[in-house]
Amino acid sequence: MRWSRMFIPTLRENPADAEVVSHKLLVRAGYIRQLTAGVYSLLPLAERVRLKVINIIREEMNRIGAQEFLLPALHPAEIWKESGRWDVMGDNLFKLRDRKGGEMAMGMTHEEVFTSIARGAINSYRQLPQVWYQIQTKFRDEARPKSGLLRVREFTMKDAYTFDVDREGLDKSFQDQHDAYCRIFSRCGLKFVAVEASSGAMGGSQSTEFMVRTDAGEDLIASCAKCGYAANVEKATSRLSPVTGDDGGPQSPEEFPTPGIRTIEALAKFEGGAAADRQIKTLVYLLDDKLTLVLMRGDHELNETKLTDATGALTIRPAQPEEIRAALGALPGSLGAVGVTGASHKAVTRVIADHALRGRRNMTTGANRDEYHLRGVDVDRDISVEQWSDLRSIKAGESCPVCDGQLEVFKAVEIGHIFKLGTKYSQSMGAFISTADGAETPIVMGSYGIGVERVLVSAVELYNDEAGIIWPASIAPFQAIITPVNIKDADQARIAEDLYTQLESAGIEVLLDERDERAGVKFNDADLIGVPFRLTVGKKVKDGKVELMTRATRRSEDVGLDSIVGELRSRLPM
Repeated sequence: MRWSRMFIPTLRENPADAEVVSHKLLVRAGYIRQLTAGVYSLLPLAERVRLKVINIIREEMNRIGAQEFLLPALHPAEIWKESGRWDVMGDNLFKLRDRKGGEMAMGMTHEEVFTSIARGAINSYRQLPQVWYQIQTKFRDEARPKSGLLRVREFTMKDAYTFDVDREGLDKSFQDQHDAYCRIFSRCGLKFVAVEASSGAMGGSQSTEFMVRTDAGEDLIASCAKCGYAANVEKATSRLSPVTGDDGGPQSPEEFPTPGIRTIEALAKFEGGAAADRQIKTLVYLLDDKLTLVLMRGDHELNETKLTDATGALTIRPAQPEEIRAALGALPGSLGAVGVTGASHKAVTRVIADHALRGRRNMTTGANRDEYHLRGVDVDRDISVEQWSDLRSIKAGESCPVCDGQLEVFKAVEIGHIFKLGTKYSQSMGAFISTADGAETPIVMGSYGIGVERVLVSAVELYNDEAGIIWPASIAPFQAIITPVNIKDADQARIAEDLYTQLESAGIEVLLDERDERAGVKFNDADLIGVPFRLTVGKKVKDGKVELMTRATRRSEDVGLDSIVGELRSRLPM
């Protein structure tokens, strides 16, 4: 391809609204343009990268025996209601009505559609296992689209689904997909980590996220360099240091005044108060509209995703002050769970506590009387805890749950997510099969997704410098660019054309910058768009040589004209 015939609208300045590196560079280098909030047009260079990522995905999916589909993006509401996700997805699901008033949705994922196909055609164990996938446009009504292609309302996803007779079959399918994902991301040139994750609204028993470490990410990952443990903070655990001070104190809860005290920090400084790790923090939530007390150690923070996963709640929100006052008789800052049972507190449906409070004694908590607290609280004796769960957010520096190492916490971008769905969808949507002994059982499913544009963005976040993008050769829009220093020089123009023809004939994707521009302009543009190798055709052509510059290292060397094809082939992925 010739530069003069391509649409590459490079810019010299960063867009004013761009916050992260990938957004700035993809706009400046002429890869993307915004249509509206969260909706982007991919220009020719970006589409070439996207198609290369898709080709790698397709090859690895086919390698494990997956069959490719193309399903509708427009879905009837009925199938989402069958699975129970019509309401669960809330405002994230684009909803509309057709001209007859029928409810429809724009697909943000395709579990329901694939399950509806399976239930109508698969009825025997002999037809399983099946591995199906598609590469399709998805839609999500993102509340706060930002960061270029990282948080958008329209995107390309590879979603795959496996159908097995039993859990053992699912285990194998899950591992096949896991291994395929590792190959895909490695071939795309990404540095990534696979981490334990929450299944969220997808449901199921187990999930793994594939994450790329970058400050542009909105996920937080906890990892241990010593043993390799890694998990999203929504799932991560740690070992806490042993606590002291549980002995002593009053033999039963003792009320004491705490005028003006509203926070954990203030009570820790208050004379007669208690250190944060000796306090019980009482949070009031509505889980599926039922008032629930959530108890945490004073120095710990609640992770709401863990609370959702632990309770299975479809809706979750903090209670409002008036709701709290009506239920407990006090406002936040003086709340507690001691004695919150029986007829006097019918508004409170249950008490859930974090594991860090189990067995604790001589603790301090609110008295459910404004500006009063209780000391000497024995959690097991004085509080009726209905459910114990891991609810806290871990912090950097805490001890690894697997070894004696310490946890690091860093930002990351999710590029892929795989789920063991089990029978969540087959059960609710009636996808059953007959087993070898004649019994009827729901199909056991798995779901596996890759955000195609997120792979592209992650590569830019990982590989860039002050001059622009540095693409991995496997997904670069072009593998090499030929830059004649002076296109008006007859020898340079002729050699550039000859090289262009040779490289194209050798199957090397090459861009010829034959514009009548200053050399500096062309060099800057080549660096900005990130082509892995630049061939500079200058005065040395008289000696039969051109300059080969490697974009990633900026190292240049003179190479003979008759050696160029071989040199590039040796450096490019097969």
